[in-house]
Amino acid sequence: MATLTIVYFAWVREAIGRDEEQVERAQAGATVADLVAMLAARGGGYAQALGDPARLRAAIDQRFAPLETPIGDAREIALFPPVTGG
Repeated sequence: MATLTIVYFAWVREAIGRDEEQVERAQAGATVADLVAMLAARGGGYAQALGDPARLRAAIDQRFAPLETPIGDAREIALFPPVTGG
């Protein structure tokens, strides 16, 4: 089965304790939100970082995307907090 690279940034990375990981590609039609829910179900730092999807933003193959976006044939999903300016 094909794999998908998940990349974590900022406090998401800190809570999970890793920069990135490989996961098996989700079933056809799965969305980024489905992936986030699957990862959060692992518990521990995953639940802490990913348990509230409203606190997350995502990019699919380095393009910003809503969490409701289907993963499709993506190679990489990045998860990070909302970007703030200053």
